[in-house]
Amino acid sequence: MGRTLMAIGALLLVVGAAIALFERFLPGIGRLPGDIIIRRGNFTFYFPIATSLLASIGLTLLFWLWQRLGR
Repeated sequence: MGRTLMAIGALLLVVGAAIALFERFLPGIGRLPGDIIIRRGNFTFYFPIATSLLASIGLTLLFWLWQRLGR
């Protein structure tokens, strides 16, 4: 159980660092034209439709390449 928790923590650390670097080199991510942001007073609703689609396409291509190169 301890090793599993440490592996999950390390994975979260790597993902967090990748997101920070990704935002630094591609500053428009998260504010694409298809993303919905509603601000009313002290309430903000954010629904990143276009960013989610872009991430989904990127991860699909990454896993497809991983599967092709793994054979």
